[in-house]
Amino acid sequence: MDPQAVPAEPARSGPTVDAAGDAAQAQQRAQRAQEAARLVTLLHEVAAGDADAFARLYDATSTRTFGVVWRVLRSSDHAAEVTQEVYTEVWRQAARFDASKGSVSAWITTMAHRRAIDRVRAVTSEVARDEHYALTEVGREVDHVWEDVSEHLDAERVRDGLARLSAVQREALTLAYFGGLTQSQVAERLRLPLGTVKTRMRDGLASLRKVLVVEP
Repeated sequence: MDPQAVPAEPARSGPTVDAAGDAAQAQQRAQRAQEAARLVTLLHEVAAGDADAFARLYDATSTRTFGVVWRVLRSSDHAAEVTQEVYTEVWRQAARFDASKGSVSAWITTMAHRRAIDRVRAVTSEVARDEHYALTEVGREVDHVWEDVSEHLDAERVRDGLARLSAVQREALTLAYFGGLTQSQVAERLRLPLGTVKTRMRDGLASLRKVLVVEP
């Protein structure tokens, strides 16, 4: 026997690593296909008015749906509300689902993303309206009420009244009334939008007048 010869590697028994990986992937694909078919069946039952099928569909898909909505809104409260809106729409629109255009999961996910975007637009518009109002009408109202309070009350009574307000209202009014800051300076000090500060001051002064029973 040649001492330099290298013995051949013994043949391996059983499937190779690649074959095992392919088999696992094939099993996963089969499971996904089976789950997709189950969701189609459930949605057809929902379209027929089956409430139990709707509950099972919700349990199977709501976690993913909530995640899609939350990634857009970044608010658990808003995401929970929108998720419920999505499933209300699923219940109403189940009969319109077309399996030839995609899976049930994709259908619900698309619906969820659209609803989340609509909520972002609605909230943005609402904030813009509030800020516009605060920057125009609220400023004049705050100035008028502040003058009315300061004309009829001494500082001690104002301090007592401030103590009865909420912390956020008291903070803004204290900086303005006792600190002598303008509304813009208060906003800068508190690192808040000017409109938010004006709204806090407006609400605080309205409450202050009620607490102190300002007489004309």
